[in-house]
Amino acid sequence: MGSKMARPTKYKKEMCETVIELMKEGASQDEVIGHLDISRDTFYRWKEEHQEFSDSIKRGVRLSQAWWEKQGRISLKDREFNYTGWYMNMKNRFKWADKQEVKNEGNITIVMDTGIDHYPGEQDEEGWEGDS
Repeated sequence: MGSKMARPTKYKKEMCETVIELMKEGASQDEVIGHLDISRDTFYRWKEEHQEFSDSIKRGVRLSQAWWEKQGRISLKDREFNYTGWYMNMKNRFKWADKQEVKNEGNITIVMDTGIDHYPGEQDEEGWEGDS
C-alpha cells in the first residue's frame, strides 16, 4: 500500500494583500476566512506557520478597528445611524468595555497578630518599667 501524501497548501503570499484590502474596509477575520475559502483551523495554522500572514492579520485588525471607529465618528449626527448596533459591534469585536468606577466609602478593620501578649495601654499599668 502507498503512503498518503499531504495536500498541497493553498497559501500564497499574495493573500496577505487580500487580507489588508478586506480588513481596511472593516472586514472581520471570519469574513477574511470566508473570502479565502479556508477553514478556521487553516487560518490559525497559517498565522503560526507564515509570519507575513500573521503580521497582515495583526495590521488588518488595527485597520478594521480604525475603519469602524471612523464610521461611528462620521455617523453620529445621522438620524438613521444605528448607534446601539455599532457600539455592540465595537464591544464584541474590539473588546470595548463600559468604564467601571469603584468607590470604597466604607470602613475597613484590619486585625493583625503582632506577637505582643498585651493590649495597648497595659504597659502603663502595674509592673511597667518604661523610660523614666
